[in-house]
Amino acid sequence: MKEVYITKIAKFLPNKPVSNDEMESRLGLINNKPSKARRIVLRNNQIKTRYYAIDEQGKTTHNNAQLTKEAIELLCNDDFKTTDIELLSCGTSSPDQILPSHAAMVHGFLKNRNMEINSPSGACCSGMNALKYGFMSVKAGLSSNAVCTGSERTSSWMKSDIFNTEVAHLKELEKQPILAFQKEFLRWMLSDGSGAVLLEAQPNGNRPLRVEWMEGYSYAHEIDACMFAGGDKLENGFLKPWSEYPSNVWGEMSLFAMKQDTRLLGKNILVKGVESLKASIDKHGVKPEDINYYLPHISSYYFKEGLYKEMEEQGVHIPWENWFMNLHKVGNVGSASIYIMLEELVNSGKLKKGDTILLSVPESARFSYTYSLLTVC
Repeated sequence: MKEVYITKIAKFLPNKPVSNDEMESRLGLINNKPSKARRIVLRNNQIKTRYYAIDEQGKTTHNNAQLTKEAIELLCNDDFKTTDIELLSCGTSSPDQILPSHAAMVHGFLKNRNMEINSPSGACCSGMNALKYGFMSVKAGLSSNAVCTGSERTSSWMKSDIFNTEVAHLKELEKQPILAFQKEFLRWMLSDGSGAVLLEAQPNGNRPLRVEWMEGYSYAHEIDACMFAGGDKLENGFLKPWSEYPSNVWGEMSLFAMKQDTRLLGKNILVKGVESLKASIDKHGVKPEDINYYLPHISSYYFKEGLYKEMEEQGVHIPWENWFMNLHKVGNVGSASIYIMLEELVNSGKLKKGDTILLSVPESARFSYTYSLLTVC
């Protein structure tokens, strides 16, 4: 087995940062009224700015595959061109269409060469699963390099016209035209963007990072779906897919909007997260005090204190000064968040040879978690 190194890293955040006061005008008013939930959600998540692939007139500037292509091209230069890529592995929770796959669409925009592609599905963990596929390929010697990405274009799923059909239908039924909180909750948290890394079997570049290991865990056998799109959750917890509903009700029920069961989220996300984190570092004999930088992907700063306390309770104490996050200025970019966080850390000038970096990514869709330990070379 070969060693695997992250030798280049890049991010692409579309357009200008969007402030909290600008969000609603960019995404649009639902029922022509300001949201009552917006300020509550923003106060809890403490996000100040985010990025949308939508211009000030509400027109789309990039689709998801185009965002990903931009980040990949930022990896490349005269020394490493897009035509040198042997494997392309792209994760996202917001693909532009059901078929073709996300990686196939990205490959189409790159117009580079015949190569292997991989499209892991899922939510936030899909970006890490894309990385793991590339990691395993390079480690096994199946490819000499791999480009792995995480990207999201969720703004198009959060625009008001996604929900207005449901609101109009509620009016027809003489009901209050108010969206359920689970449908509006994510609207004020999600952001657009992409990140990409180049994996190689040699420690090339100015500050290569050796990938020591990667681990993944799922609790879907224990817990119902928590975050979902393309279906509706029934009273008994069963997730009924869009394909089993008549097409005329898809808009009336906002079936394709991303939704969050906030009750399940608060009850499970931290406990299972630390349980799996502890399992991964114990498996590899890593002590919390050996970790120089802890990069946790969290959807909201609301969970930060709770995560710290849960880690202390389960014997995984990592001091605050070792934590590194940028949620407040880039928003929750789902599968791309960990790439964007790592890119900022790498370019901060803080890293020293021998430093260790622990990547931690949860996914509330049905409670999955992925981890990776990196060493600065």
